Amino acid sequence: MSERLQKLIANAGYGSRRWADRLIEQGRISINNQEAKLGDKALVTDKVTIDGRLIDLQRYAEEETKVLILNKQAGVICTNKDEEGRKSVFDFLPENTRWVMVGRLDLNTSGLLLFTNNGDLANKLMHPSSEIDREYAVRVLGKVEDEHIKQLTSGVELDDGFAKFHRVTLGGGEGANRWFHVVVREGRKREVRRLWEALDFKVSRLIRTRFSDIRLPENLRANQSEYLKPKQVHALLKAVNLQS
Repeated sequence: MSERLQKLIANAGYGSRRWADRLIEQGRISINNQEAKLGDKALVTDKVTIDGRLIDLQRYAEEETKVLILNKQAGVICTNKDEEGRKSVFDFLPENTRWVMVGRLDLNTSGLLLFTNNGDLANKLMHPSSEIDREYAVRVLGKVEDEHIKQLTSGVELDDGFAKFHRVTLGGGEGANRWFHVVVREGRKREVRRLWEALDFKVSRLIRTRFSDIRLPENLRANQSEYLKPKQVHALLKAVNLQS
């Protein structure tokens, strides 16, 4: 069954539908050696290239959407290969599926990381327009006053634009080394750390504890993974207006 080309590209995890639209408009995509046009449909078995490079539209083609949660340990990288030989999150995943990572965590951040076999779901969950909550537990070094919290939730100008926490709550601790729970909705690179650093605070520990309604299980050990339950997968699909 043929489907719109940009949907097939998104489902295969190469990029969003909007990104594919732009490439089609720029003449950078071809179907069976013919330049693609907006509105074109294709089969997953068709020969589709981006900038002359053949792509695999079937690489994530599975009947059922699967989502996996991993409790990433600090010091583990979020890429497949590393010249320094460090452990990758992909080393801890089941090998029977080709996984797409939903966003990423930087080297020194630990906690909840999602993977799926549905490229379209991954792209939509990562897109800023979906406004998906990402909650972190963060230990901050420095004396945080009410005025700082107000500034962080009102907004701070970073080098890549305006950013803010949608919520900040006290998480415990005493003195100048206290825990907070913060919520962001964009997933920009090192956003949580950069927001605190913009006010001259140092983040000494950062753990992602929630993505949308999915929380990091307390009994999930570092670098262990588990499949989400069907109702949790359905909730994620519904959150970005995809059918389960």
